[in-house]
Amino acid sequence: MTARVPAPPLARLATEVLAPWVLVLGVPLLVAWQATRSVPETLLWGAVVGLTGSVIPMAVVVRGARRGRWNGHHVTNREGRLVPLLTCIASLTLGIAALVLGGAPRTVLGLSLSMFLSLLLCLLVTFALPVGGTRGWKISFHAAVAAGAVVVLAITYGPWVLLASPAVALVAWSRVALGHHTVPQVVVGAVMGAIVGGIAFWSLT
Repeated sequence: MTARVPAPPLARLATEVLAPWVLVLGVPLLVAWQATRSVPETLLWGAVVGLTGSVIPMAVVVRGARRGRWNGHHVTNREGRLVPLLTCIASLTLGIAALVLGGAPRTVLGLSLSMFLSLLLCLLVTFALPVGGTRGWKISFHAAVAAGAVVVLAITYGPWVLLASPAVALVAWSRVALGHHTVPQVVVGAVMGAIVGGIAFWSLT
């Protein structure tokens, strides 16, 4: 039997540093800063989106992973993604309500809504899309969030942000190199994140 070749260290680093939960903590702060130019407001609105879109869902994911309910904190098995996805959708719903009631900037609210719509589509693809005679396809959330983040920031700050696109390719490569996704899964994830997340954010702001 052929021994499995260890994944390159760069792949593990990219997967962790550019993980969805990390980007969802950072991007809202950048969007909020552009909208308010105020440190207190930036921290406030960024914290609302970061807490409901990243911290709460990730706490559920880590807890479930420690109890063996799914494979690791990246939830590499498709079947284990239902609870984390539903948790994130529910948490984001609360966050959106808080943003509306608190009078958050339109761009910050638009970001949360675009994340919400992207998650709904991910849920549909993951558990309902018929592929190869079965329902459900393990689309790459890493690639989707990374691509969506670049497009959102390009809309917010200008097209020069697209120079960061190689980071999306790095994330996609890392997921394949680690054996967690196929090439089609990361490509579709990246395209979906860029188009759905980007268009939703643009249209809502």
